Amino acid sequence: MRRYGAYSAAGLNLCLCHGCGLLCRISLDQDNACWRCKAPLHLRRPAAQQRCWALLLAAIICYLPANLLPIMETTALTGAQRDTIMSGVVYLWNNNSWPLALVVFIASVLVPLLKILALLLLACSVQWRWQWAPRQRTQLYRLIEVIGPWSMLDIFVVALMAALVQWQSLASIKAGPGAIAFGAVVVLTMLAAMSFDPRMIWDAIEDDDEQ
Repeated sequence: MRRYGAYSAAGLNLCLCHGCGLLCRISLDQDNACWRCKAPLHLRRPAAQQRCWALLLAAIICYLPANLLPIMETTALTGAQRDTIMSGVVYLWNNNSWPLALVVFIASVLVPLLKILALLLLACSVQWRWQWAPRQRTQLYRLIEVIGPWSMLDIFVVALMAALVQWQSLASIKAGPGAIAFGAVVVLTMLAAMSFDPRMIWDAIEDDDEQ
């Protein structure tokens, strides 16, 4: 029994080169390389599922310290202050800056959490070969790719405030350990999304059609 149906590119032994995007025909019984850029050719990204799981679990581990540890440490004449992401959101909300508080909450708390949950759903669906809603799951993956970089907003805010305060010589601001963990969450989830091969979503359906 063939793994890929005849109606798919893989069923016709065709794949795209990940180096230059050229459509190539491959032989399943030998190693293949793109004739244009000489990059290795493969129907699926090697060990994509294992890499996605490893990066996703690392992101989950870093998510808690990213939200519990101080993301910014401010030292001024009046004393020192340490702020987490949520304490910054509360401060902005209490000072009538609710639009900015809402943006920070969505970009820095909600988006990373939803991205982790969405990647976890996709990884589980491939791991257990679920067959429901493959088109919607593929669209969910494309959405994750689009919104991923926007969760870096907090790091940009910390860097901007540090530059402004240091320039005015009124106080000292530096990134706290929470910023490192938060940056790790963003980078790890982006790498996990890049490692995930959305074509694996359709494999279980094609295998079922061939039986």
